[in-house]
Amino acid sequence: MALKKTMLRTCVAAAIASLGLAGAAQAQGYPARPVTLVVPFAAGGSSDILARAFGASLAARLGQPVVVENKPGAAGIIASDYVARAQPDGYTLLFGTIGTHAINPVLKKTLPFDVAKSFTAIGRLQDGPLVLVVNPGLQVKNLQGLIDYARANPDKLSYASAGIGAISHLAGELFKSEAKVEITHVPYKGGGAAMPDLLGGQVQLMLETIPNTLSSVRAGKLRALAISSDARSASLPDVPTFKEAGLNKLNVTTWTGLFGPAGMPADVAARLNAEIAKIATDRDYITRIEQTGSEVAKPMTGEQFASFVSSEVSRWRTVAQAAGVQPE
Repeated sequence: MALKKTMLRTCVAAAIASLGLAGAAQAQGYPARPVTLVVPFAAGGSSDILARAFGASLAARLGQPVVVENKPGAAGIIASDYVARAQPDGYTLLFGTIGTHAINPVLKKTLPFDVAKSFTAIGRLQDGPLVLVVNPGLQVKNLQGLIDYARANPDKLSYASAGIGAISHLAGELFKSEAKVEITHVPYKGGGAAMPDLLGGQVQLMLETIPNTLSSVRAGKLRALAISSDARSASLPDVPTFKEAGLNKLNVTTWTGLFGPAGMPADVAARLNAEIAKIATDRDYITRIEQTGSEVAKPMTGEQFASFVSSEVSRWRTVAQAAGVQPE
């Protein structure tokens, strides 16, 4: 009996070892075929442009094509669910965003996946700061002037957003709380839908992405007062950060990141993370990203990125609850 138990343990150990060797061999040979990068939004949008820039750089480093596949719909839930259910072999990846992995868990009562358990967090890719813009008809020249005016005229000003629960809404509520001002929220069906009223002066201000506001700022149709990133933007170098004005909680970026299905081989995830770090130092890639109004994120380990995503969910849930936003 003792001999049989010993033989059984030996066989089990050998089987486990062979699985480990197979996994290591798989990781060493990765990738042996094209990799699919799933984008949760339509072709031609800002996420698609950023994903394709990253995909081209990743393909050059991997030596295999990276095929961008757009799966828009349901605020990114369709694409996220598709990747969560894919084989965890590193050949199906998700170009995730703050919307798919931090805002959706806050706004939706139920999701077909768990953002913390259904994905392998591989690495942070890009940051898209928001810019606080005002209609030039509002006679304020800087952020402090806006705050002073808003405090002297509570609820006289209104700010536009891309919709209830959108990052432009939650960031607007964060601004109100941090600056201690009362400003009326006016939701629209998307940032593009809000722009005509902002340009026309029906609403006076908005916290929106740089790509959606840059041309109007440069044409003098909007006035940029502050940037929500840690450092000034290369696209608007003369616009100070909120941090410079003492509003430290307004460090807000519409970040993007690379995810795979849960259970990916650790070596494959580590390989992809290492390539992200190398791509982040490539001057041509940096230039392409900055031309969109976004920035290349500082590299994170997979563990750091997973922790960051978790902290973002907690952060925006707190902001949403304070603003009275109820999950649907």
